[in-house]
Amino acid sequence: MKQHLARKRFGQHFLTDIAILEDIVRAIDPQPGEALVEIGPGLGAMTDPVVALSRQLTVVELDRDLAARLRKRPELSVVESDVLKVDFRALAAAAGQKLRIIGNLPYNISSPILFHLLDQVDVVIDQHFMLQKEVVDRMAARPGCKDFGRLSVMLQWRYDIEALFDVGPECFDPPPRVDSAIVRMQPLAHPPELDSRRFSEMVAIAFSQRRKMLRNTLGHWIEAQGLDTDFDLQRRAEEVPVEDYVALAQLAGPIPAPETAGH
Repeated sequence: MKQHLARKRFGQHFLTDIAILEDIVRAIDPQPGEALVEIGPGLGAMTDPVVALSRQLTVVELDRDLAARLRKRPELSVVESDVLKVDFRALAAAAGQKLRIIGNLPYNISSPILFHLLDQVDVVIDQHFMLQKEVVDRMAARPGCKDFGRLSVMLQWRYDIEALFDVGPECFDPPPRVDSAIVRMQPLAHPPELDSRRFSEMVAIAFSQRRKMLRNTLGHWIEAQGLDTDFDLQRRAEEVPVEDYVALAQLAGPIPAPETAGH
C-alpha cells in the first residue's frame, strides 16, 4: 500500500508517539457498546487502540484517499464529509444513544468545529480532543487572565473543560510549528437556559475591544436593549466571570423573531 503524504490544506499532522497515544486512550477510556465518533482519524494512530477496546467506531474523514482505506475495515463506519457539515444529532439518533466524540482536530479550523459541536451539545456525553495548546489554554482560561476570551465564555457556558496534558511537536509527522494539548469537555448536566444567539451576540460585542472598559462596548448594547441592570461596566471583558455574562443574556431574553409583512 502506498504511503499517504500529509496534506497541508487539510491541516494534517499524524501522531506517531506510542506513549502519548496510550495516555490519550487511557484518558478517553473507550468501552464496548458506546457510540464513539472520531473526527479526522488520519492514518488511524488513535483509531487503532480505541477500536481495539470499543470494537466499533464511527469516523469522520474528509480526505477521499484516507476514507477509502478506512472503509476496508469492517469495525469502522466511515462518514466521508467535512466535519462542519456533519449532523451529529442524526448520528446519535442512528446509534440510539448520546455520542462520545474524540479526535486530533485540524488546527486551521478547530474553533469552527468547536462551535459546530456546541450547537449539538445536547447529544454529547463527552469530547476528548487534541488541539493547539494555545486554543486549549483559551478554552480552559479563568477570568482575569489574558487567555480568557470569547471562546472561553462560549464554551464554559455549556461545558466543564479540563486541560489534561501537553503534546510536543516531536510526537507528530510532520512536526507542527506549535505545541499541542489534550482537552476533556463534559457538557454541564444543568446548563443555564438562555437564547444562544443572544448570548453569542453579546459576548462578541463584549470582546470586540478587549482593552477598553465595557462601558464603551457592552454599555451601548445594554442601553440599546433597554435593560435595567446593575452589571458593572467598569471592567474589561476578560475580568467578567461567565456567570455574569449568562445572567445578562438571560435578562435580555431571546432575540425577537423578524416580523413578517401582512397580506
